[in-house]
Amino acid sequence: MAAAGTQSSTKSAKYIFVTGGVTSSLGKGIIASSLAKLLQSRGLSVTIQKFDPYINIDPGTLNPYEHGECYVTDDGAETDLDLGHYERFLNKPTSQANNITTGRIYYNVITRERKGDFLGKTVQVVPHITDEIKRNLRLLGDSGEYDIVITEIGGCVGDIESLPFIEAVRQFKFELGEHNTLVIHLTLVPYLQSAGELKTKPTQHSVKMLQEAGVQPDILVCRTEHPLPIDIRRKIALFCNVQVSSVIEAMDAETIYDVPILMKKEKLDQRALYMLDIYNDQDTDLDVWKGFLSRLKNPTNEVRIGLVGKYVELHDAYKSIAESFIHAGSKNECKVHIDWIQSENLADENVVEERLRDLDGILVAPGFGERGIEGKINAIRYARENGIPFFGICLGMQCAVIEYARNVLGLADAHSFEMNPDTPHPVINMMEEQKKVVDMGGTMRLGAYACKIKKDSLAYQAYSKQTISERHRHRYEFNNAYLEQFEKGGMRAVGTNPETGLIEIVELPNHPWFVGVQFHPELKSTVLAPQPLFVQFVKAAMDYAAHKRAYETPVATETLVG
Repeated sequence: MAAAGTQSSTKSAKYIFVTGGVTSSLGKGIIASSLAKLLQSRGLSVTIQKFDPYINIDPGTLNPYEHGECYVTDDGAETDLDLGHYERFLNKPTSQANNITTGRIYYNVITRERKGDFLGKTVQVVPHITDEIKRNLRLLGDSGEYDIVITEIGGCVGDIESLPFIEAVRQFKFELGEHNTLVIHLTLVPYLQSAGELKTKPTQHSVKMLQEAGVQPDILVCRTEHPLPIDIRRKIALFCNVQVSSVIEAMDAETIYDVPILMKKEKLDQRALYMLDIYNDQDTDLDVWKGFLSRLKNPTNEVRIGLVGKYVELHDAYKSIAESFIHAGSKNECKVHIDWIQSENLADENVVEERLRDLDGILVAPGFGERGIEGKINAIRYARENGIPFFGICLGMQCAVIEYARNVLGLADAHSFEMNPDTPHPVINMMEEQKKVVDMGGTMRLGAYACKIKKDSLAYQAYSKQTISERHRHRYEFNNAYLEQFEKGGMRAVGTNPETGLIEIVELPNHPWFVGVQFHPELKSTVLAPQPLFVQFVKAAMDYAAHKRAYETPVATETLVG
C-alpha cells in the first residue's frame, strides 16, 4: 500500500484482529482504539469493529449490571460499550456494521435456512457460521472507505463460545494471504509478590491455546504492573514463536487516554505497519491529543458533581457519561469528581440534604423501571429549590418534568405512564408508535434525530446553532397535552423535533442552570469534540462552586491603629 496521501481511489483494506487471553477485562478495546488512533494520526483511514460471543442479538435487552451501558450509534444500533471507546478515540461515528454478536450471526444464518437459501444442505458451524462471520468481517473492508479495519474479538481464547470466531479468523488469514492480516494477542504477565518475579507462563499457555486453534499471533501486547525487562521479552518471544520486537509492553496507565502515547513509545503502530507491508513515512501527529492530556492532568479548578442513578454500583453502566465529564473537564481545565449516588437511598427526604448539600452540580442519569424513581425526583427538587446546577438525561429529564408537575404545578399525582399506567396526570406518556410494540429488543426510538433549539436558551448557548442531531433510546416522551400548562407555570420547552413535535429539551429560566434532555448527549462526546452541554454544565458547576466559596469565606477586615 502506498504512503498516506498517494493511494488510489479504490482502497484495498487490510485487517488487524485483536484477541485476548488469560483473563477478561485486560483492555482489548483500549488497545484497539489506541492503535487505531496512532494509525489515524499517520493519515490512514481506520475503523474498528467488535465481535461479541454472547447469544443475545444485541445488548439492548441486557441488564446494565451484566454488560455495562448499551451504546447507541447514529443509525440506531444498540451495541457494546467498546464502540464508545472507538468513537471517543477516533472522533468518527460507528454503525450497525461495527458490532456483531453470535446471536446476530446465528439469526442471519437461520433466517437464510428458513428461506431455503442453502438448498437443503445441512447447515453447520463450518462452513455456514464461519462464512457468515467472514461476510460481516468484510462489510467495512469492502466499502472502499478504509485502509485498515481493526476487529476486536470479545471474550478470551479458550472460551467455547469464541471458537467459531477464532476459526473464522484462521480461515480469513489463510484466504487473504501474508501481509494482509495481522493478529495481535493481548495477554497478562502477572507479578508474584511472594516470589518477586514476573511470570510468563500464563502468556505461554494463552498463546498455545490460540495456536491449537490454528492461529499464530503476530504481535503480543503484554499487560503488566511492572516494566518488562529484555530477558523476559526474549523468553516470551522464544516460547510464543514471535520476534522480540513484537513483544509489546502495556503498563498500567493513569488514564486510558495515556495508552496511545504509551503504545507509540512501544512502537506498536510501526510494528503493525511493517508486518502489514504498508509504507507510511508520515509521523504520528498527536499534538491535539497531548494538549487534551495536559489540561486533563493539570486542572486549575475542581468540582464535585453527583451522578444520581440506579446502577451506580457498576460505573460502566454510565461509561459514556463518566467519559463526557473527563472531556468537558479538560475543556474547562477542571477536575470533575463524580460522586456516585444510589437513587434508592434518596427516597427518604430526610437524607437528601445531607447527601447532596456539598455538591456543585447534580446529574440525574438515564434508566428504565420504577426502582429509584422517587429518589431521583427528590434529588431534582433539591437542585431546583437550592439553585444547584442540574442536568437530566432521558429518564432524568422525565423525572424533572414529573417533579415540576407535582411540586410547582400542583398536579400531586403526576407520574410517568411507564411507572404508573393509572396516574390521572401522565405528564410522561408512551410514544404513539410504541403502543403496539410487543418485542422488547431493538424496538425503542433509537439513533440520531434532529432537534430545533430556541435561541434564547441555555442549550443554544452551548451548541451555538439552532438545529442539532443527537442520539435517542427511549419509549416514553413528554406529554404535549400538558405543554401549555408547563409553559405558563415556568418550565420552557426549548428544543423540539421539527417533524414530530416531540419535546427534546426543557429548561427553567429562573434557575442558574437547569436543563433536561430527552436524548443521550453523552454518546457523541469525544476527546476532540467534547459534548457542548457537558462543557456548559461543568462550567456552571465551576461558577456555583466559586460563588459558594466566596459566600463561605469571611471577608478580611483591616484593623486601624492610632
